Amino acid sequence: MLRGLYNWTMAQAEHKHALWVLAAVAFVESSVFPIPPDVIMIPMILAAPHRAWLIALVATVASVLGGILGYGIGAFFFESIGQPLLESMGKADKIAEFNERFNGVGFWAVLIAGITPFPYKVITIMSGWTAMPMATFLTTSVIARALRFFIVAFLLKTFGSPIREFIEKRLGLVFTLFVALLLGGFLLVRYL
Repeated sequence: MLRGLYNWTMAQAEHKHALWVLAAVAFVESSVFPIPPDVIMIPMILAAPHRAWLIALVATVASVLGGILGYGIGAFFFESIGQPLLESMGKADKIAEFNERFNGVGFWAVLIAGITPFPYKVITIMSGWTAMPMATFLTTSVIARALRFFIVAFLLKTFGSPIREFIEKRLGLVFTLFVALLLGGFLLVRYL
């Protein structure tokens, strides 16, 4: 099923309304859809490199708007379903502790999920669930998603088709290593 969904998503990159399809995929990927918008972005940018920045902008805006939906899912469904369930299990005291810990690192959680292969939708929903301040969530989402999509657009616009395999197979790893080095640097500075 996932392979069929992937193939369908790839085929949409050639559609005459591909920007709208990209916006829809980027929107739903931020809360429920399993296929990242990069799958549509890459062939679109390779086909029209002069539109790379527009394509990255559409993906960024739609992804952040979809993130707001994910935030709402976390906020709405937690209060109506998750919280009563945890309270019935005697875990209500753990909710506040988890929320405080998550929101203490929330900026970094959203940033990391927004640029690495970690599912951004998980963090959007958790951000709503823990009532992360909306300003923090939005600011970090815009930064993270713009970094991710504009770096992909830059690489494709600059290097064209030869960079495609690198982006599809290794860019997530590069982003993850970058974040690990960045966090490691902050820890070194803090504790040395």
